Amino acid sequence: MTLARYPIHWHLIGDAKGQYIKNASLHDTYNRCVTVHGTNFLRVENNVTYNTVGHCFFLEDGIEHGNEFIKNLAIQTKCHTTLECVPTNLAANGERDSNRQNYRERSFHGNTLLPSDNTVAAYWITNPDNSFIDNVAAGSDENGFWLSLPEHPQGAFKDSEVSKTIWPKRTPLRAFKGNVAHSNFDGFMFDRNIYEDNTFGLATIPFLPLVNPADLDSEGVETHFESLTSYKNRNGGLWSRGDLFIFSDLKLADNAIGMTPSAGDLGSSRFKTRLVDSLVVGETENSGNPKTPEEVAYGRSLPKKLIPDFPIRGYEYYDYRDDVVNTTFVNFQDNDRRKTGALSWLLFASSGVSTGSSVSGAKFVNAKPVYFPKIDTRFDNDNRGGVGYRTLSIHDLDGSVTGIPDSHIMLHDGENDSVVTDDTCKIQPTWNASVCTGDVGRLNLSDSRGELAGTVNIETRTARFAFLSGIGGNRPAAGAAPAAGAAPAPRPAPAPRPPQGPIALVRNGKEFHITGNQSTVRAGTEILVKTERQEVSLSLAEMDQGSWVIFELPGFTKAASGTEQPSMDALRKANATSYFRGGDALWVKLVVTKPPLPIVRPTDLQASIAVSR
Repeated sequence: MTLARYPIHWHLIGDAKGQYIKNASLHDTYNRCVTVHGTNFLRVENNVTYNTVGHCFFLEDGIEHGNEFIKNLAIQTKCHTTLECVPTNLAANGERDSNRQNYRERSFHGNTLLPSDNTVAAYWITNPDNSFIDNVAAGSDENGFWLSLPEHPQGAFKDSEVSKTIWPKRTPLRAFKGNVAHSNFDGFMFDRNIYEDNTFGLATIPFLPLVNPADLDSEGVETHFESLTSYKNRNGGLWSRGDLFIFSDLKLADNAIGMTPSAGDLGSSRFKTRLVDSLVVGETENSGNPKTPEEVAYGRSLPKKLIPDFPIRGYEYYDYRDDVVNTTFVNFQDNDRRKTGALSWLLFASSGVSTGSSVSGAKFVNAKPVYFPKIDTRFDNDNRGGVGYRTLSIHDLDGSVTGIPDSHIMLHDGENDSVVTDDTCKIQPTWNASVCTGDVGRLNLSDSRGELAGTVNIETRTARFAFLSGIGGNRPAAGAAPAAGAAPAPRPAPAPRPPQGPIALVRNGKEFHITGNQSTVRAGTEILVKTERQEVSLSLAEMDQGSWVIFELPGFTKAASGTEQPSMDALRKANATSYFRGGDALWVKLVVTKPPLPIVRPTDLQASIAVSR
């Protein structure tokens, strides 16, 4: 592959109104298909590409805007002519080298024009201010459509005055509708934004359109993705990272995982993602081309040939607040080959969880509504040991999933059961879930700011993004040389606190071991806290005003706040956060005195108390 040697190349044209490429056939190319560089208002329509190498339809530097890609078809997009792809993605451990650091470094082997060509895309989109309508990505080695956005335009425009005024990551999407992705590894990838040196990571500062892109703290803008279709992708039908994303009339089928939305702003928006009026199918009558012995025995192609028992799922909740609305799920049934479920959670995620994630108006046709797989490292990618998965909760608003309106679906797999679950809940063994009613919220057992260290300021988006950058959200890829003249590295995140002793919660005689200092919790319950720690801070969030939880802490004697009560009876009657010293234990009642916020962040706590021995 040679730089600037492409079959079709618009190079630094600027305003190209009236120019177009239509009805062309591009095949057996060794270096991209249609490259649009520093060119705006071009029309790319009704073209077909086949057997091409490197990102095919290619917006080069992120300054390109107003271009229209209409009804194009990209078939068989390859990373390289002879070498296998060495992609940076979230493949399951059972199908990929588990040494991800070495694997990532090997991907920068110099035999592709860009490191990202090893995770090749049929449509490489570096600026959202373009239109992509009714295009098809078929058979890419890796991504079908990849929205990978720089902070500012790069390449020939890096550090230019005009570049400083253009913010692709913060610019609203012009049009993205009617597109189809099939037979790729990942169908639609709206994440993994590129850095200044043209490398990228698995988790980056997100696509977050703003009213004023130049002002990071200005109001967010909703992004609408309409009538997308994604099927027979070997991994995900669609992965997104950002807030205020609305997917309507989405059609997903025959993917290993239908859709996974990831957050971009620490749960600080009204919602992260809404899936509305859509159709998700586990397995269609299109059996594909079974080849392996397992596939032949099964009678259809499997999305993950190396792990044929991989549990297929339709929609994975992840990262704070998601809503699934008026969506139909079809053909998610267990069989002798693999388990399945229409709704699930990203395996086995460590990131933030909100009890506000909801579902309503769901319909199920020959479909098991929910499945939370037991932790299996073959199915995992890089979230091993994740805390969020153990504390997941889905709020069934109208009972369309569980038959119980205003209920919460939680993990109940015998190993990571929730302290919420008791004999008033409905156990769903085939789901690995319990269904409970009542006011379910979040319990944190670390410091008074919950999941994040107390020294972290996340009160503004500027501060939040600085924090995310500091913990790796916007760092250059490992093994990649920094770009010349690159901006100074973001300030480091606060040093991690030393490991704290374990905590177990005991309720109704059953012991629940807590990881990551967090748990779901139900109002009106009494819980014994077992730990060797010298200090513990308990906090509640996401609960109704007036809700309370009582904790017994053996061996503790002091409370840093709250009202001391003279007896257990007085403590139980207290309407504000209080404590009582009784025998060899300290009893604490946390009372929520303010309503829950419509936007819930890790630091928005409603009631807290610190205790010590």
